[in-house]
Amino acid sequence: MTRRVRDGMVTVAVTAVLTVLLPASTPAGPVSAADPALAAAVHAVAPAPAITHREERIDTPGGPVTTDVVVADLRRSGVQATLLTGATVGERATVAVHADRAGAAAALNGDFFDFARSNVPAGPSVRDGRALTSPVPPGRRLAPAVPGSDPGDVLAVDDGGTPRIDRLVLDASATAADGTTLPIRTLNAYAVPVGGIGLLTPDWNGDRNATLCGSDTDRDAPCAPDRIEVAVRDGAVAEVRPPGTGPVADGEQILVGRDEGAAALRGLAPGDPVEIEHRMTAASGVPPRTAVGGSPVLRDGAPVPGLDAAVREPRSAAGITAEGRLILLTADGRESTSVGITLAETAEQLRRAGAVHGVNLDGGGSSTMVFRGQVVNAPSEDAHRAVPNAFGILAP
Repeated sequence: MTRRVRDGMVTVAVTAVLTVLLPASTPAGPVSAADPALAAAVHAVAPAPAITHREERIDTPGGPVTTDVVVADLRRSGVQATLLTGATVGERATVAVHADRAGAAAALNGDFFDFARSNVPAGPSVRDGRALTSPVPPGRRLAPAVPGSDPGDVLAVDDGGTPRIDRLVLDASATAADGTTLPIRTLNAYAVPVGGIGLLTPDWNGDRNATLCGSDTDRDAPCAPDRIEVAVRDGAVAEVRPPGTGPVADGEQILVGRDEGAAALRGLAPGDPVEIEHRMTAASGVPPRTAVGGSPVLRDGAPVPGLDAAVREPRSAAGITAEGRLILLTADGRESTSVGITLAETAEQLRRAGAVHGVNLDGGGSSTMVFRGQVVNAPSEDAHRAVPNAFGILAP
């Protein structure tokens, strides 16, 4: 038994093995249907819990580390995964608040995000089958480099409760009355690619102009010299104007363009019919009900080659077992009693927990796990960091 005191709360981790020995035979002979009481005892095996939590202490070359692991069986009745968010994509809350609002039994912080600016997630996000965000250009994703990863990589769960590591791509366009089709590169993303057009919906509540600033590799680069936005209501252009700030009204969609994208949008005029279509397509071909951006670090039971093995940080990660169970993992860091883990060790800890596939999520001060109403890990910041999304498990 181990005990941790954090934020005035004592948490206890217990590892126990209970073995019940039943006799192979009784004085009257072997167990059989003729022994109803004993036969009932043999067959009355309680099912494993649908969702469990455990704390472990591990030793690493850099020092001791405390990990927390939640395992959820999404095949069980009443157990499902969900994306926890605010009313808009840039609205932040602590993981504990996200979990409490949804009544989630467990929750883990989600994707990296545009910290202290728009606070919008960097990758795709899908809630209840509806796409909320698409990924930003690779150079604008504020996350550690993972070999072979793509900004569209996600942890996804389909309508049947099957989790998978997938890759989502935005398929979107705006079509004018004359048949001209303008490709849309992003959905509610904080960075529109140079020369591109982005789509902002009522899920957006930030600075629209800022999405047209920076370059594909530098968030602090100047804003594009040519910027414009087109407001669309009821299937027609309502206004063509300089990009503004603030929320997108209900029933409105806003196209924002920079450089060549801005020039293309200037072909639209108030009153012009325009049809906007958008959807996220999955590499697996299976539409996700829930998805959160994350970089794969474990594939087919093996760590991704080339993972960093030097930098230690608090980490959050998620994995999938061969049987389809979901694993949520945190590793505490930035303390002498728990020094954090590297990306290579993150993959190894997912595998040790039983995963065959896994992704790295936002870490550092964002790393937070909630189980049954309590923060069970030790976040590295005194005040728990507010984040735009979290991966939640609903369970009885």
